[in-house]
Amino acid sequence: MAPRTKEQFENIREEKKQLIFEAAFDLFALEGYHSTSITKIAKRANTSKGLLYNYFESKEALLLEILSSGLNEMMQLFDPNHDGILSEEEMLNFLSNLFEMLKTNNRYWRLYYAIFFQPTVFELINTQFADIFTKMMKLLTDYFAHHGLQEPEKEALVFGSLIDGIAFNYVMNPDLYPIEDIKDYIIHKFCYIKK
Repeated sequence: MAPRTKEQFENIREEKKQLIFEAAFDLFALEGYHSTSITKIAKRANTSKGLLYNYFESKEALLLEILSSGLNEMMQLFDPNHDGILSEEEMLNFLSNLFEMLKTNNRYWRLYYAIFFQPTVFELINTQFADIFTKMMKLLTDYFAHHGLQEPEKEALVFGSLIDGIAFNYVMNPDLYPIEDIKDYIIHKFCYIKK
């Protein structure tokens, strides 16, 4: 049997890291951040605590990586060309993809909203991701100002709150929440695309 190549070792490392990531994700979503121990995560990932620490320095680092993956994906949808301008087409694309993410990745959003009800954890992520939220608010404020709204900052806050509320209601009650009707309404209200 030939020795493994550097690429094979890297693939094995990435697979193990992904197993730990998924185990932590599941446990944080099911049991909450504080109730989930490193021991539980290691056991679920079928690895040792020592090996887990080779990939993630702490439980906090695991949580931040999980949340970062979703928030970075959302930011990429929000400003895909990184020009600092939210166009009508980008808003349409963002909303369409966001509603699709809500439907296909319920687990992520359950975790995201569960964190809001854990003040010490929310404080941690709020600090870590303040830059992303600030960028999104600036893009939204500029977008609404461009479309002539008198108080674009307030409109951006209302828009963010509305999207959060929709997402929360759908995630908590997907079988009863009319997500497609709401998606069409939000797109019609906020995309400003001339037909």
